[in-house]
Amino acid sequence: MKITRTGGIAALALVGALALSSCAANEPTDNTGDNGDTGSSLSGTLSGSGSSAQGKAQTAWSAALQNDNSGLTINYDGGGSGAGRTAFIEGGVDYAGSDRAYKVDEIAGNTFGSCVADTDIVELPLYIGPIAIGFNLDGIDELNLDADTIAKIFSGKITQWNDAAIAALNADVTLPDMAITPIHRSTNSGTTENFVDYLSKNAPDAWTWDVSGDWPTDITGGEAAAETADVAAALDNAGTIGYIDVSGLKGTAASIKVGDAFVQPTAAAAAKVVDASPIESGRGAGDLAVALDRTTTAEGAYPLVLVSYLIGCEQYQDAEQGALVKAYFSYIASAEGQDAAAAASKSAPISDELRTKVEAAIALMK
Repeated sequence: MKITRTGGIAALALVGALALSSCAANEPTDNTGDNGDTGSSLSGTLSGSGSSAQGKAQTAWSAALQNDNSGLTINYDGGGSGAGRTAFIEGGVDYAGSDRAYKVDEIAGNTFGSCVADTDIVELPLYIGPIAIGFNLDGIDELNLDADTIAKIFSGKITQWNDAAIAALNADVTLPDMAITPIHRSTNSGTTENFVDYLSKNAPDAWTWDVSGDWPTDITGGEAAAETADVAAALDNAGTIGYIDVSGLKGTAASIKVGDAFVQPTAAAAAKVVDASPIESGRGAGDLAVALDRTTTAEGAYPLVLVSYLIGCEQYQDAEQGALVKAYFSYIASAEGQDAAAAASKSAPISDELRTKVEAAIALMK
């Protein structure tokens, strides 16, 4: 990273200043102060990959920072959370986006290619979004589902839209005598892992498969789609239903049963679950994996939530790249960065309490 400000401003302070600027998209930023300061700039190339749910947010974040720093290039390749975690382990990217944190044994069992040996990683919960149950039924724009019924639909035990279990939850809806086409992800996906984790905790009798980012191979029927955008495209077809990060949803979402109420997948409802959930124990100081409470019945909460992480090294082998990643993460964690993601993808900005923890983790990076 090249910092051209007199005295060498730290990356964290630099990004805070950049985030507060309000220049037009194609208008150069004037950072010159009264003391003749020539301003600060980031330069270099950052590469990341992983979560496709983060796609719109990554586009917004990188555009904002690149707009203010003409020498900066940020490349983010979706490909799915599993691909991103693998690429980060192998040192093929500077950072990863993942819809789940690494498991403790995955961290202990791997050497991360970009990190100094025997140092920790940081995992920052900087993208919070509900996973919607999107559906496409002509003339029907409201649908109630509970976890047991969702599990049976996606496992192939319920195959018709007018099944008695769906009808019982939707007394005022005339359901068609039509086959259900469930859509699942074809690649290792953090969205899948969050979805089946929700099912396993709320419908354990109906969903008996292990919690994994890979869709169970012994479930037949339905259709497979590679990434968030592919699921959205598949949901254009009548009779379909699919789980999808709300950022990619183009149509209608079902309400899921929470306690005695049915709740829509909104940012505020997702944030309620995250704010009430603790950070997992037994991890490094900068590893902020959230232990989500999927079984909450709190009023207005939506437990089918996705917490997606920005993952980097506490100490990079290339210190300049480490400083650049630190600057990028600092912007993403800022109120401005979180608001940019919310505008682009309907995500929930992190709370001030969580931001304090994230900023302490970022401060460890070098």
